[in-house]
Amino acid sequence: MPTITDDDPYPPPARSIALELIDPLHLLSTSEHDQLNEWAGAVFSQLDFAGSIRVKIVNDPMMANAHERFSGISGTTDVLTFDLNHEHPIEHKILDTDLIVCYDEAERQAEQRSHSTLHELLLYIVHGTLHCLGYDDHDDTEYARMHAREDELLILAGIGPLFDLGES
Repeated sequence: MPTITDDDPYPPPARSIALELIDPLHLLSTSEHDQLNEWAGAVFSQLDFAGSIRVKIVNDPMMANAHERFSGISGTTDVLTFDLNHEHPIEHKILDTDLIVCYDEAERQAEQRSHSTLHELLLYIVHGTLHCLGYDDHDDTEYARMHAREDELLILAGIGPLFDLGES
């Protein structure tokens, strides 16, 4: 049986996450789209996972419709996460994820947090991805753990922290 060595000419492929940004309403300019894609790629490079993530950027009416349809909750929200590969344990996880992120909510939150709407959208993408990697934010301990990991990844990617734990 052959073995793989360090000098193997065909090493296993690097782990990477492919991102597809879908902006049907053209809420982002081309340069904003490219910047968001670049930042997300920098964050994803800090994760030891592979797979694909599709992000649909919508407005309040579209998000409110999706929120009602998929969660049974009226009104808009920041991000909806759909883990299409949820049955696999984390140590063998290949991401197959759909995210819906709300541009209008990102604008409102960005103003309150004194950063750009693009940074807020990035935060939603990271947040949704972490949900698929076993993070949750439904109790105080898990909330703090999840948001600390978000900021850790954003710092490692050279972007800096975007979520202030003291504001909840």
